[in-house]
Amino acid sequence: MRPLIGISCCVKPFGIFNTPNHAASDSYVRVVLGPVGGVPVLLPAAGEALVPEILPRLDGLILTGSRSNVWPGHYAGPAHADGTPEDQQRDATTLPLIRAAIQLGVPLLAICRGMQELNVALGGSLDQRIQDLPSRMDHSTPSDQPIPAVRTGKAHGVRLAEEGMLHELAGASLVPVNSLHNQGVQRLAPRLQAMGWAPDGTVEAVRVKDARGFAWGVQWHPEYDWERDRFSRSIFERFGEACIAWSQERYAPRAAE
Repeated sequence: MRPLIGISCCVKPFGIFNTPNHAASDSYVRVVLGPVGGVPVLLPAAGEALVPEILPRLDGLILTGSRSNVWPGHYAGPAHADGTPEDQQRDATTLPLIRAAIQLGVPLLAICRGMQELNVALGGSLDQRIQDLPSRMDHSTPSDQPIPAVRTGKAHGVRLAEEGMLHELAGASLVPVNSLHNQGVQRLAPRLQAMGWAPDGTVEAVRVKDARGFAWGVQWHPEYDWERDRFSRSIFERFGEACIAWSQERYAPRAAE
């Protein structure tokens, strides 16, 4: 059986009546069916009560990107500027889900907003608008481009930690990535180790140092170009291998019976 991979959903208005819907981009579904080699399971933003019910049934967890931002009350930050999109139902689901997944050992891959959630869940904080800070880049530059190839194209390089796991996958010290975010790591959570940095010093990749298994975060979107980018594909393949191993470990005791 292929591993079951949970995909975090956002709450978004839909249709002429702006009815709240729980949604995740098709790109995450396709990447799970593709290089991850799993079965996608969309996880509604239903709050902390979902965690003990669903997590023991999953073999892996993908925390998706989103236009919304983590509510600053979770890291004692200042209120967002007017008009900043938030999704507190998602926060109420993903933050406890992250902590429980790491404790249990469920493989976890956090992408963009997901990496920010990972940092906040473990005690870190966020810069809310990196582009407004001195000597920092505008990491959101392509996000409003109408041409998909421009919006999701490579925007800057990321310097990878020597002898780190991502460096091993890339076979290089510098990799080009896309960039569609305003927020980013301010104070890195104590349990996280940085694995990559943008030219302005923004943390672009992390891992949980004391995790029982795979627990990585990347600030860019490898799900956009895995079909043509070897490095992006290798991230999902490595995650998929971890999910298969976790699934086999979970079911081994039952098979022995």
